[in-house]
Amino acid sequence: MSLRFVISGTDTGIGKTVFAAALTHALEAHYWKPVQSGLEEETDSETVARLAGASHARILPEAYRLKTPASPHLSARLDNVSIDPARLLPPRPDGPLVIEGAGGLLVPLTDRLLFADIFALWQIPLILCARTALGTINHTLLSLEALRHRAIPVQGVVFIGDEDRENERVITDIGAVRRLGRLPRLPELTPEALHQAFAQHFNLADFLEVPA
Repeated sequence: MSLRFVISGTDTGIGKTVFAAALTHALEAHYWKPVQSGLEEETDSETVARLAGASHARILPEAYRLKTPASPHLSARLDNVSIDPARLLPPRPDGPLVIEGAGGLLVPLTDRLLFADIFALWQIPLILCARTALGTINHTLLSLEALRHRAIPVQGVVFIGDEDRENERVITDIGAVRRLGRLPRLPELTPEALHQAFAQHFNLADFLEVPA
């Protein structure tokens, strides 16, 4: 079976779309965003296509495109759309697949269903993106507990931001999780700079084997 990863985060706006683009490029993968909330600016799929240098064929269409930039359950309600979990089955392209969630793990898709519930059904290894700044220890350890409570396989944690060795050490030790690397702040976010940063700060081999 081809490699498949879910990219989620400890919060919204931490850079998981940028990391998803870096991984999509490195693996020459397809990319899928199941639910896009907010269409006024560049969507996550468009951002990944631009930063990963991915062809249109490798950016798979979203199951739902919602107008309002909000939690999917609210965006769907405002758009008078009902999110059907049956439409959220991961596609099976020919080759690796990177799937990006929305916000954090416990973001609601409906009034009764969280993203983490869908991830538990999929049983696809998840990469958790976390900040390096103050507060990240609590947020990341809580997220890891939520993942393990639902028996979701965890590939590891990706840190995003300026180096903070102590925060990273505590999270990996107490959380008993693999540190996959750290994506630093980039003075200029271009495809070339992102690809170079991934090559410098990550070991591609860590993404070529998944936990048993």
